[in-house]
Amino acid sequence: MYCIETKNLDHRFSSGQQVLSNINLKIPSGSIFGFLGPNGAGKTTTLRLLLGLLKKQSGKIEFFGEDFEKQRIPILKKTGSLIESPSFYGQLTAAENLEILQRVYCIPKKRINEALQIVGLADTGNKKSSRFSLGMKQRLSIAMAILHNPDILILDEPTNGLDPNGIIEIRALLKSLNEDHKMTILISSHLLSEIEKLVTHTGIIHKGKLIFQGTLNQLQQKQERNSITSFETDDNEKAFHILQQNKFEISSKNGKINLSIQDKTAIAGINRILVENKIDVYQIHSSNSDLESIFMEMVSK
Repeated sequence: MYCIETKNLDHRFSSGQQVLSNINLKIPSGSIFGFLGPNGAGKTTTLRLLLGLLKKQSGKIEFFGEDFEKQRIPILKKTGSLIESPSFYGQLTAAENLEILQRVYCIPKKRINEALQIVGLADTGNKKSSRFSLGMKQRLSIAMAILHNPDILILDEPTNGLDPNGIIEIRALLKSLNEDHKMTILISSHLLSEIEKLVTHTGIIHKGKLIFQGTLNQLQQKQERNSITSFETDDNEKAFHILQQNKFEISSKNGKINLSIQDKTAIAGINRILVENKIDVYQIHSSNSDLESIFMEMVSK
């Protein structure tokens, strides 16, 4: 079952500019879904529509199989979110910020300490939140988003501006929320290399259009198809002709012979063929395209 599903979602600015075109997102329950794309691609607009922060113009939005327009309040009660920058009262402590929401949600007061424990802020005591580091502020905002123990968490660029250590901490926190607290997470980001370490599923948006959607494994298969193994020999011309005769698809560039292959057995077989034909192999190098390379290739197409 899909936790969130959009059907033919379109949106235009008041100027008439098309921001989103035919967006059909499918967020599986229990997943960490990475919504990827460069700044201005339509990520934040999509998330705002999902939360009702923008009025839907065309298409359909469903949460847990229910129409968002008809069940808006019950759906939002099961949804936590952090859109763009953290928002809280700087003159209050972490616990005092959460206490305000605890009263709004009408939930037990013990949940405040539970949420602070989850995000690693239980020991901040009387420290005003305005004095928190950026990473602590981000974790406080996540604590506010999960205070009512939602089924789904929607986060817009939660690691934006963080140093490497802060990014690692947020990544570990999100994995814990997904695995230990059973929250489905929809996270938008332009940091493709970072998202690769976190998500189970991904969607890539470019200029308001969804150009890929699937599991991380399916995206990694695209990565494997873009992988190259290079051979450097003492006689590349002879090696090139021998491999051609053996029906390998090859190319030659920068003094190396390149094959779109990653299978270790096949690589060993190619090396054996070259050695048996009295060709010295100086170097074998395999390289994978990272997510950024795959994304750029998708966009160019």
